[in-house]
Amino acid sequence: MKLVVFVLNKEELLDEVLAAYVEAGIGGATILDSEGMGRFLTYEVPLFSDFKQFMKGNKPYNKTIFSVVRNEALIPRLEKLLDKVCGGLDEPGTGIFFTVPIDYARGLVGAEGE
Repeated sequence: MKLVVFVLNKEELLDEVLAAYVEAGIGGATILDSEGMGRFLTYEVPLFSDFKQFMKGNKPYNKTIFSVVRNEALIPRLEKLLDKVCGGLDEPGTGIFFTVPIDYARGLVGAEGE
């Protein structure tokens, strides 16, 4: 069992990203509004205000999507779909995708892909 975390930098792609989760067989996720450290330091901490020139073109906010995935075989499919939707996760400013092992979970509803 894994916790799949995806930080989506292009909020306008959220609907397509969620469709990719469903297509991959993952029917449940939690979506949080989030903000990168660089943006926070640049705009909220006066000491770092000179970094604004480096932040040009970067989206100030993003969405962080968490999902507990029981069937780990679904993760590579999701990664491939997200890569397609976002235009390549290796490209700067698209998003960050990672997993974390889960050794215990309670209260999960549904069993995706099982």
